[in-house]
Amino acid sequence: MKRELKAFIADYRRAALTLVHLGEAALANYLAFFLRFDMAIPAADLERMFFYLPFLLAIRLVFFALMGLHRDFWRYFSVEGLMRLAGSAALGSAVFIAMVRYAIGDAGYPLSIYVLDWLLLVMVGSAGALLIRIYRQRRPEAAAKTARESGRRKILVIGAGDAGEMIARDMLNNPEYGYDPIGFIDDDKHKTGLVIHGRPIFGARESLASVIKAHRPHEILIAMPSAGRGAVSGIYELCKPHDIPIKTLPGLGDILGGRISVTQIKPLRLEDLLQRKPVSADMKAVGDYIRGKAVLVTGAGGSIGSELSRQIIAYGPSKLLLFDRCENGLFAIGCELAAKDHDGLRDHDGLQRRDGENGGGGTKVVSIVGDMLDEAALERLFSAHAPHIVFHAAAHKHVPLMENNPLEAVKNNIFGTDSLIKAACRHGAGSFVMISTDKAVNPANMMGATKRVAEFLAMATGRASGMKSTTVRFGNVLGSSGSVVPIFREQLRRGGPLTVTHPEVKRFFMLTDEAVHLVLVAAARGRGGEIFVLDMGRQIRILDLAENLIKLSGFAPHKDVKIEFTGLRPGEKLFEELFDETEMMQASPHERLTTAVPAHVPSREAMRRHLAMLGELVSRDDVEGVFSEIQKIVPNFKKEATPQNGPKNGPQNGKERPGGNAALAGPL
Repeated sequence: MKRELKAFIADYRRAALTLVHLGEAALANYLAFFLRFDMAIPAADLERMFFYLPFLLAIRLVFFALMGLHRDFWRYFSVEGLMRLAGSAALGSAVFIAMVRYAIGDAGYPLSIYVLDWLLLVMVGSAGALLIRIYRQRRPEAAAKTARESGRRKILVIGAGDAGEMIARDMLNNPEYGYDPIGFIDDDKHKTGLVIHGRPIFGARESLASVIKAHRPHEILIAMPSAGRGAVSGIYELCKPHDIPIKTLPGLGDILGGRISVTQIKPLRLEDLLQRKPVSADMKAVGDYIRGKAVLVTGAGGSIGSELSRQIIAYGPSKLLLFDRCENGLFAIGCELAAKDHDGLRDHDGLQRRDGENGGGGTKVVSIVGDMLDEAALERLFSAHAPHIVFHAAAHKHVPLMENNPLEAVKNNIFGTDSLIKAACRHGAGSFVMISTDKAVNPANMMGATKRVAEFLAMATGRASGMKSTTVRFGNVLGSSGSVVPIFREQLRRGGPLTVTHPEVKRFFMLTDEAVHLVLVAAARGRGGEIFVLDMGRQIRILDLAENLIKLSGFAPHKDVKIEFTGLRPGEKLFEELFDETEMMQASPHERLTTAVPAHVPSREAMRRHLAMLGELVSRDDVEGVFSEIQKIVPNFKKEATPQNGPKNGPQNGKERPGGNAALAGPL
């Protein structure tokens, strides 16, 4: 019965609202005459009022409809609604004056009535809406007094701007959300002591500790959608000692129409804390590089490959070839891109692409299951689709796993790369982009050594063949499949403990989207033969990462959730580097990219001889022989003794070297 009543009210609400507006117009007109004649309207003027009232209401009705006043939601009446009401009244009054004085020629209609009628209509119309809004807001005000008894959670809002005001208003208007905003923190000194919706602005961030101690909020909400990750990270550091859950709002670009509500609140994530300067756009260069071309992505089902595919398709290639030997990941990204293509994609210039144009409906997406070691499969792929650009993201990447399976690392990372490069050269591909890793720098494990060999392969082939060959090197991608963050989250879901190999182990981290964007910039801006190194900021201690994840989940590290140290695994370093000891650093066309110049790159003929020998050794399962042969290609490949667990162990391979162009991020 209640549902049927709500449906009935919704169906007839606009008609009822229109009648209310007409009633307000009639009341305002009567009050204008009433005030004009000192509460004693002469009979002639009363007769004149009733004669013209139907004409006035008809005019008002037209302008009410044109201004959309019948669609207003009075509980959310705002300044914008008031302006539309005043504008509608002014336009209606102007037309009414023209009709009475000039069309009809009645000069006896008092001039002051026109002004009073407009003014009173605005006052009466806005008063009705404001009374309803006040009533709606007073109900949660009363409910807020019993917040403890009703179980509502007290929220301290950081940011007293538009977003903070909107989110507090939504909480107050909707008690069913279970939130009670107790006040605001804002760094604008001029706002301190002011009040928003009855809630005080306590002061700047420096007052955070005293406010938390005095008011004991259950949660802290960072209501600053336009704030960068550096600002969010700084706020998090201030909040860390208080063991209070911290939540945030999505960025302005993710908020539809700029409207902010409680439903958009989300827990603060590790990704939100990664301090990084925003990647400056280089969309024209990337668009010119990709648009209208056939593009192949190997390892398309992986974390980097799938994000590459998402970003590439937005630039309008004629064809996007997704290649992977793992069908599950390949199927997922294929379905995702097909769904986006069906909905219609927007290119990076913001224009909607029409069917038949490159990008959106004009890009043909082809998913291909295959292995890079299968040269016949590669031949079929290149013969059928003739890709002009190849992004090589396929690789075995797990260090301990490759230490236990070194020959598989050689097969996939070296021979797979070689097969792909040869196929690209045979079929005249214009560009080859290889994704490399910081593990290839001064390698101490088989995975890193094989990726260093793959770097040399790409550089040597590019120099000899004329194909534009670009290598892009970066560290760990935060949250990628198999990385430490998903492992920590799963361990946390089970109640712990979180396992860290060593209390001082550090790694470079980057967000997937920014890493891939820089890969595309490097590929577009590179001339060929370079190794581009992404600016990764400072290395982050894995122990800090684990402690922050526990805190962000609402627990206390080492109390609620334990952290255990398991010792470094075979082939692992205490820290990583982005530049090899045999390389020089040079500036690049982009501020977030640096060029690494190796002192020596083996020629293609020398690489052919090494690969032939590696092939024989692999066929004989000669692991020691493979290790020795790789050392001939990569002389600084040293499998050093793994440090034992303990805080006194120092970094391996000498003094830790800075990575990137600048120190951009502190410990999380």
